[in-house]
Amino acid sequence: MCSKTLSFFSLYRHFSISTILRKIPIRHRNLAVHEAQKALTDYLHATRSFPFTYAELIGNNTLCSLSNLIAKVEFSPSTFSKSFQRVLRYHPINEFEVFFESIGIEHHLVSGLLPDDKVFFSQDRSLFDAACALSDFGFPWEKLGVLYLQESSIFGRSAAELKSRLGELKGFGFGNVEVIGMCLAFPFVLSEESQEGVGIDELFSDLKLIFLDFGLGRFVEGDVDSWHEVCRKLRLFIDLIGYKGNLWEYIGRNKYKSIFIEYREEELVNKVKFFCRFGVKKEEVAQLILLCPELLSLDLENPVINVLKLLKHFGLSSKDLDEISQKFAHVLGRNKLVNLPNVMRALGLQEWFFDKINGGHHQLLTDYIAKYPNEDQDKDYQDGLRRIQISRARVHSISKLKFLHGLGFGENALTIDVLNHLHGTSSELQERFDCLLCSRIEFSKLCMMVRRTPRILNQNSETIKRKVNFFNQEMGTSLSYLETFPAMLHYHLEDRIIPRYRFHKWLTEKGLCCKKYSIRSMIANNEKKFVARVFKIHPAAPKHWFEKFCHIKLPM
Repeated sequence: MCSKTLSFFSLYRHFSISTILRKIPIRHRNLAVHEAQKALTDYLHATRSFPFTYAELIGNNTLCSLSNLIAKVEFSPSTFSKSFQRVLRYHPINEFEVFFESIGIEHHLVSGLLPDDKVFFSQDRSLFDAACALSDFGFPWEKLGVLYLQESSIFGRSAAELKSRLGELKGFGFGNVEVIGMCLAFPFVLSEESQEGVGIDELFSDLKLIFLDFGLGRFVEGDVDSWHEVCRKLRLFIDLIGYKGNLWEYIGRNKYKSIFIEYREEELVNKVKFFCRFGVKKEEVAQLILLCPELLSLDLENPVINVLKLLKHFGLSSKDLDEISQKFAHVLGRNKLVNLPNVMRALGLQEWFFDKINGGHHQLLTDYIAKYPNEDQDKDYQDGLRRIQISRARVHSISKLKFLHGLGFGENALTIDVLNHLHGTSSELQERFDCLLCSRIEFSKLCMMVRRTPRILNQNSETIKRKVNFFNQEMGTSLSYLETFPAMLHYHLEDRIIPRYRFHKWLTEKGLCCKKYSIRSMIANNEKKFVARVFKIHPAAPKHWFEKFCHIKLPM
């Protein structure tokens, strides 16, 4: 879990606890919590026979559960301690609830983990015994939740089995701290079976090569958090590569320090996501970063690119640049570097561009950023932007504009024109775009469809799915036709598309219509022109249309 997520939940928990304890004067809240922690520890140890060490760990790490209990007690500095002890004595707590919170699982997730028919560990000791075995080995109690959320089966193993497995892992030459960090990053090594084709012996053999033989371990501080962090970074690349038992070959001997020590996990994740958006294999992205770690220092937020200048800088010919200018005018102009993957996808050049970077020309990207710090601005775009800035819906419009830039649309007049025809929030528009993308329309062609007929994004995702399904399954329409006639998506399905298509199908089956009409002519004509054409086919056809087909509905 990233630091931003952790800080959010810490803040959320702080405000939640403050709200629960609002009846207690602020100056007495720390005292109330401290007394409650002590009382809970004593209760678990003396009454429930928990070993004192674990009773104290649970008592000191259950702030949300304790706050809910504290709120049930009428607060008085002189009587609170005894009153709280009385609550525990006559209202036994759910031991699974305080246990799960104490091992670091956020309180809002705990209710979904509780067993239906048990509240005391005396009813089932396996979970607690497994946690004690791991803690005895040195696992931080408050980090056991990391293991449980990823591999709950670990806590179904006996203490003897866990001790045996941990001993086997130490046999590769690691100490307790190193093994703990690795297990937190690769929890499956403690479960009964290896997962996703990952062999535990092969994994730890590779980790031995990387940390001990290649010396990465010399740069890791000797605490669990540091080892866990470095192993999480390794796990990121293992997941990209698809584990093959030869991780060390991909990492190499000379690149590891800058990647796994100097860069934060969040930076690695962001760069991985950026290059994966080019639509290439994850393994290729892993190889690119491992071989060219200098890309990790690339600033994705601030630099601005000019699409044509960038393509010329990367070696695209004048002829190709002219063709792009004519065909993809909506992509031209400035855009942020962070949108570069979709800029290339909108041009259909994502593979060419990534191959350039991955083929030893990654320096071209950093050179371009240094060479063109200030890009020219499009006057028509700036005029449109000024109109947006003084409008009453400027925040909403700017959000939609960012959505278009995120698709690869540049800072140009065409983008402003498309924006003026879009309705919905940026998140709704993105959901609708993704819905069409899932129907296997090429990204560049879908962007072209949006450029030509922006209104196709002004309907909810469910409607889009139903239309595409009808076109594909009943009408047998190919995606290529949809790409050439995107307005087909705009017409009402039940009131227009379905009845007209089925009426034409009926006419053909009855032998009344020998001419094959295009889908465009079937759907695009207004009602008056449609009926006039039907009358030419057969004088009695309009009557049948109005009586049998005009109000047909799609079965639910």
